[in-house]
Amino acid sequence: MSKKKPLVVVTRKLPDSVETRMRELFETRLNLDDRPMTQAELVDAVRVADVLVPTVTDRIDAGVLSQAGDNLRLVANFGNGVDNIDVGTANNRGITVTNTPGVLTEDTADMTMALILAVPRRLTEGARVLESGDAWEGWSPTWMLGHRIWGKRLGIIGMGRIGQAVARRAKAFGLQIHYHNRRRLAASIEEALDATYWDSLDQMLARMDIVSINCPHTPGTYHLLSARRLKLMRPDAYIVNTARGEVIDENALIRMLEHNDLAGAGLDVFEHEPAVNPKLIKLAREGRIVLLPHMGSATLEGRIDMGEKVIINIKTFMDGHRPPDRVLPTML
Repeated sequence: MSKKKPLVVVTRKLPDSVETRMRELFETRLNLDDRPMTQAELVDAVRVADVLVPTVTDRIDAGVLSQAGDNLRLVANFGNGVDNIDVGTANNRGITVTNTPGVLTEDTADMTMALILAVPRRLTEGARVLESGDAWEGWSPTWMLGHRIWGKRLGIIGMGRIGQAVARRAKAFGLQIHYHNRRRLAASIEEALDATYWDSLDQMLARMDIVSINCPHTPGTYHLLSARRLKLMRPDAYIVNTARGEVIDENALIRMLEHNDLAGAGLDVFEHEPAVNPKLIKLAREGRIVLLPHMGSATLEGRIDMGEKVIINIKTFMDGHRPPDRVLPTML
């Protein structure tokens, strides 16, 4: 007699190839219209599912998990960051949590490098000149001047997989690599990247031309870039964030940009997504900053790789083994 397939509830639309494979392997409920589930719908899902596959837009908090049915044994997150899941509560209830690390490293690093280039060189501002339909008067030696990035100092906050991938790209563009991390990297990695370690984040921030945030959002990194720390940065410095919006005190950042206490910013993530502060949009229209709608990992290849990781985690777990990408509270 064949073993009963687990019921897997997927909260958002995934690439067709991923959904098809899930349906072959599991009893799968898909979200075909891609509308984000309400909290009530998430509660209904955890009451019936053996496995929940949420994304960054789903808040799987203690309130949702407390109403989970006895069958729910695995939350297989479609994404690397798990700040959308109360991992501690899940662990206490005997529910395993997994994520999809590693597969988005290069895509996110590419987007980070794109913003590092776009902000000082005024790329989106220049593109809008032509898109507006107004007559362009041609090249001028003093028009649309930005700033060179070659030879500048880049301070990377969070030197994990993505931070190191950013460093490799930035080094090729002639940037001097500096970093702050919970733990210092091995000497061999520092040497390969020509990277300078700063134990003190405050000390690093005060000296950098460009700062890139590449750390996860955890209780320890919430508003890591606080108003006090942002004020340490030089007024001619730029900040780029492709990690999580909550790592920056967004209101403090806006005030500094409005008062020209920072030269500019490139943001792919926001503190209250999907809401974007109207003041940020105004600054973008004025050409002061570049805003993107959380596109850092948005490649078809990356999304398929994420889906394959989710499937492996589910299959391994259901076969009675430890899934390769298990997340424990002690890891956060």
